Amino acid sequence: MYAYLGLGSNLGNKEQNLRLAVQQIEKRIGKVVSLSAFYATAPWGFASDNTFLNAAVCVETERPPLEILSETQAIECEMGRIHKSVGGVYSDRVIDIDLLLYGNLILDTSSLKLPHPLMHKRLFVMEPLAEIAPYIIHPVLGKTIQELYDALTVKE
Repeated sequence: MYAYLGLGSNLGNKEQNLRLAVQQIEKRIGKVVSLSAFYATAPWGFASDNTFLNAAVCVETERPPLEILSETQAIECEMGRIHKSVGGVYSDRVIDIDLLLYGNLILDTSSLKLPHPLMHKRLFVMEPLAEIAPYIIHPVLGKTIQELYDALTVKE
């Protein structure tokens, strides 16, 4: 199964943080099939003097989505992330790892929603994802990642 994850960091050595997260993902979740470039972006949903570095990664994995969520949260914690964003309140972070897509799976649980419910509204997610997965079809919206990215850039 192919899983797509979004990565972000706006504290410390951001590039090093992303690279360490990718190494941990490969070690604990599955083979990294592709990794986007790193994109410098402004904070989204909160004010901060710290810009973000964002990326997307495709992982070939045998792990089910809730296990991936558990592993990514453990990686975040081990890398120094103290608070998860709750209720739309965001803050600076050493690392953020979001499970965006898991094949064509549509899932809605209290702990995980797939596809990620806000991904198509976030340029910092869609730009790197469109780089590595332009032809993947969003299982709810029925459009390719490239089409969703293009629609987002028209609005910007």
